[in-house]
Amino acid sequence: MGRLSVLLAFLIVMACSTKPTAPNKFSDSVLVRIYDLQDRRLSDSLLFFLQSTNPVYRRAAALAFGSVQDSVASLSLGTALLEDPDLEVRINAAYSLGQTGGAQAVNALIPALEDKDRRVVREVLEGLGKTVQIEELKILCDFQSNDTLQQEGQSWAFYRLAVRKKADSMVTKKISKYLLSENSYQARLAAAQYFGRSSKVEGTGFQDNLINAALHDLQPNVRMAAVSGFRHLDIAGVLPVLKNIYTSDRDYRVRASAVRVCLYFPLDITQEIVFDALKDSVEILQVAASEVLRSVATKNSAKRISKDITETKSLRAKANLYAALLKSSSSDGIVDEIKALTSAAPTYFKAALLSALGDAIVPLDKEAFEFLSEELLNESNTKVALTSAASAIVAINRRVKEGISKKEFLRIYELAIAQGDAAVIGIISSALTNESLHYKEEVKDLSFLYNAKAKFSLPKDIESLQPLEEAIAYLEGREEPKPLRNEFNHPIDWKLVKTIPSGQRVEIKTTKGNVVMRMLVDEAPGSVSNFVELINKKYFDGKFFHRVVPNFVIQTGCNRGDGYGSEDFSIRSEFSGRQYTTGSVGMASAGKDTEGTQWFITHSPTPHLDGKYTIFAVVESGMEVVHRMDVGDQMLEVRLI
Repeated sequence: MGRLSVLLAFLIVMACSTKPTAPNKFSDSVLVRIYDLQDRRLSDSLLFFLQSTNPVYRRAAALAFGSVQDSVASLSLGTALLEDPDLEVRINAAYSLGQTGGAQAVNALIPALEDKDRRVVREVLEGLGKTVQIEELKILCDFQSNDTLQQEGQSWAFYRLAVRKKADSMVTKKISKYLLSENSYQARLAAAQYFGRSSKVEGTGFQDNLINAALHDLQPNVRMAAVSGFRHLDIAGVLPVLKNIYTSDRDYRVRASAVRVCLYFPLDITQEIVFDALKDSVEILQVAASEVLRSVATKNSAKRISKDITETKSLRAKANLYAALLKSSSSDGIVDEIKALTSAAPTYFKAALLSALGDAIVPLDKEAFEFLSEELLNESNTKVALTSAASAIVAINRRVKEGISKKEFLRIYELAIAQGDAAVIGIISSALTNESLHYKEEVKDLSFLYNAKAKFSLPKDIESLQPLEEAIAYLEGREEPKPLRNEFNHPIDWKLVKTIPSGQRVEIKTTKGNVVMRMLVDEAPGSVSNFVELINKKYFDGKFFHRVVPNFVIQTGCNRGDGYGSEDFSIRSEFSGRQYTTGSVGMASAGKDTEGTQWFITHSPTPHLDGKYTIFAVVESGMEVVHRMDVGDQMLEVRLI
């Protein structure tokens, strides 16, 4: 074969193997108009499009109210849900009513349980789970699910009730049956999440189903949630099962759940699991074990923890073990050892060590307080160190009843606030507002708080300004101010949106390897265009992953590196009905419509985030890298591909 033929064959193969990239849907000017009205939260104008003769526009308008969440639209959405001939319009209307909530939404959803299409009924059921009150639970519990989709809708409805703390023993009895293997994956997942996320489960009779799901379900996502539900069981009876899951499950996330659930039981019962995990080859398990020890360590475990500190390789786990020691022991030398380590520690290890000092008990708390005060007032420290020092001092303040006077704390607070760091001011403000600390009687001159407030502005400082406003109101004896809200300040760049293909991919080069994400511009044009704009400015290059929660999320994009950073703009929340699964990429926020530069990737399904945080991308490759990421890992480059 000649060179030309070889080249031609190569080009044909490459063309066939390359994924085509289609234009996005915003070449349609009417869709641009609808999404722009959503972005500007203009309900009256959006309602007009619910009457459009084009079902594409009615679908977009109905879905838009899932982000706007204006109860004024509930009546019109209810009409669309009951009368629109288009299936997707009815599904979107049901979703948006669930997002909006309130009595009008409930009244609009209930009649739609009779819809002839099971897909609509599935969405209606989940919407009711987001909206009904306790006295209306019977509506959901009495509903007879006739097919798989309706069963999934009912199961997710029960889960949403649990998240809202509206579930009772009747709900528990119903949902425990959805744990059984004959049900669909979605129904089983919702049921497992019900027990895994609930702070309290009313009722009995679910134990066997929960244990069986944790041991034998074919899906690790179900097993890990079911294991988390062991917090509601008698540990004495379930301990052998928990040990079995920890030692034998093939998925590290399920094993991590087995370690983390030990947090809810006495350490003398679970110590075999916890201390073994501390030496596991998977670093996330080491971190999970150290977090458990930080919470439940006792004097009896101090000696073993002291030994394990020297052998633990994970710096993050090591810092947690120091916190566990400070909480469970008053031995001399621990604070000095931590002080010595901080002098040459990497940024995030130093921050973790300073945070650990906040757990010091009497008499070490005085020594810890003095060192933390020096670090807090040292303006040459990194932002990460300053916020850790502030948080640790506040933690000591909340716990200590004697040995350190209120005047000593207040002196440090005033000096730190005068330095002007927004995050530090927000953290300290939360302490001044704490009624149990009685600062209202102590603080007579509020000028230091008003001086700090004068330097703040919205939207950049909303996360710190809110607690500061609350502190001022509390100390002055006024009613708490209404929550601050970012006004519309960053319109969607539609010219940029139209240049972004559907399925645009982004490569993130990190110190642990590369991750490729697919952008969801058709679902979240404002979030995606903002992200692309930041990529074009090289904003993310060099930023750190500042938050990593085992089996939950990794988070980055903060200009400070501690999670308190933001810029002088905010974008709107965009909710599409898409669920958070493994590898979902979401915008971090301090509440609805406060998103900016920070974002996160999920390790596993996290349905409690659904409809509360914008999903703007999904991971296509590199999840193994995401699972290896830890605090302090860095993005070297983020680029469009």
